[in-house]
Amino acid sequence: MNFKHLEETGETYLQHLWCCIKYVCLFNWLAMIIFIHGLVPFILTTTASDKIKSLNDELTCRKNNDNEIKSHND
Repeated sequence: MNFKHLEETGETYLQHLWCCIKYVCLFNWLAMIIFIHGLVPFILTTTASDKIKSLNDELTCRKNNDNEIKSHND
């Protein structure tokens, strides 16, 4: 367990919880999109993959910010 995780992310407990809730909602939405695409393959052909790529960029940016915060605290 990493008890310094919130400190490393620079977030309060509630900020971190809200971020996690948003990701849960996003993943559920993406699961529905992927399921619909599976049923009807000629629609929503790039919706999920585009959002996943965007999410990867967002998480990479958050990770880089985490690393910056860690280096300032050292």
